[in-house]
Amino acid sequence: MSVKRVKEKVLGILVIVILASLVIFVYQHEKSKVRSSLAKRIAELSPRGGPPETIEGLKKAIALYEAQIELNVKEGAQTGTYWKILAIRLADRSMHRDALVALERALHFNAEDPVLYYLTGISAGIVAKSVVGFSTGSGSEREHYFSLSENSHKRALNLDGQYAKPMYALGVLYAFELDRPSEAIPMLEQYLKIISSDIPAMFVLARAYFMTGNFEQAVSLYDRIITRTKDAKVRAEAQNNRDLAMERMYG
Repeated sequence: MSVKRVKEKVLGILVIVILASLVIFVYQHEKSKVRSSLAKRIAELSPRGGPPETIEGLKKAIALYEAQIELNVKEGAQTGTYWKILAIRLADRSMHRDALVALERALHFNAEDPVLYYLTGISAGIVAKSVVGFSTGSGSEREHYFSLSENSHKRALNLDGQYAKPMYALGVLYAFELDRPSEAIPMLEQYLKIISSDIPAMFVLARAYFMTGNFEQAVSLYDRIITRTKDAKVRAEAQNNRDLAMERMYG
């Protein structure tokens, strides 16, 4: 091998070593920044008069337990996913009380997942409707689950204001179960701005208009359904409901 080739090979190795060293340096620097940031957050959480926690001391503790912390975080996330999947499987089998238990565990690991709150709202609403009086406290039990359903859907929307599913679910809950049609209207109007072609949602909104005396708006929405649907039964139902609203409006 020529001297030139040897030099080129050595130079190539040196470049690789330098690049690897640079990558390691950057990685260690970023890890140090993360540790420092976390240490500052922990220190800021400490109450006045509490035990002193220095940034450097916390950084050393974080570095010492970093691997275990990451493992626990990963295991926690995996456990939360397991409970979420289990809850969905249970709900699919109409085992909604058991699904609620699983959803509560899932929320323990991820309290800011809007999907978990939506699923809780659905299962809680179904459980509420299933309470038919086997126990003496059935009325309060039904109210409890309806309240859980409402609050869960609201929480889902607090976390994601454009999440359409809990809007529709709340509209149905208010219009059909809680006899609060005026509260269903803004939910369903917002939902139809996002999913404008949903005919079942139009029916629920038209019903809410009818229940609150907004007959003109109900008629307009039934007209919209009639012109959009290709299903003869749906069209006939909308036409019948439109006629009833017209009678109320001019009768």
